[in-house]
Amino acid sequence: MQVNSLNAGRVPDGATVERSVDTPLAQGDSLQLDLNASDFNTAREVARVINRRMGDGIAQAVDGRTVRVRMPESAEARVAFMADVENLTLELAAPAAKIVLNGRTGSIVMNQAVTLAACAVAHGNLAVVINSTPVVSQPGPFAAGRTVVTEQADIQIRAQQGGVIAMPAGAMLADVVKALNSLGATPQDLLAILQAMKSAGALNAEIEVI
Repeated sequence: MQVNSLNAGRVPDGATVERSVDTPLAQGDSLQLDLNASDFNTAREVARVINRRMGDGIAQAVDGRTVRVRMPESAEARVAFMADVENLTLELAAPAAKIVLNGRTGSIVMNQAVTLAACAVAHGNLAVVINSTPVVSQPGPFAAGRTVVTEQADIQIRAQQGGVIAMPAGAMLADVVKALNSLGATPQDLLAILQAMKSAGALNAEIEVI
């Protein structure tokens, strides 16, 4: 049995550029800035900070991921313009509540915006173990039968008692972690528990399974 064995690797400096790649910096009269994640508040803040520093009407938030910026004419001015833009400071709003579950490694990561409503959770494990032992069945002397191999199965069932645990509402991340630790569940069990709590409406967060 292998636990948390990932087939992954990393090759430092393992890429070679065979030919030059055209840059769109010197093309057109505007440049499109794409955010890593779609967020309307972040797109609005990026456009607001650029307009405050470079002048009104320079930047325009197109949607939650794209910000269109009007660029100067010359290539040298565009480089200086982008150098000033990339050093601007943003005051971002608090991120949305999110929990990331990794089913392969059993890891669970949640941000500070995750909250928990009052709920009750019953948790218990049921393990079924089947052992198969080969048994040789041989006929008696001068019998017309033949020797065969049969399987003798030994089935064991182990059930852990699990009571219903009342989990109080948690408005802070520390309260949520304390409530989850009171369950005494393994990370693999918490994957299913968190998804069930989300379906029941007791978990105020978005769940992403990777």
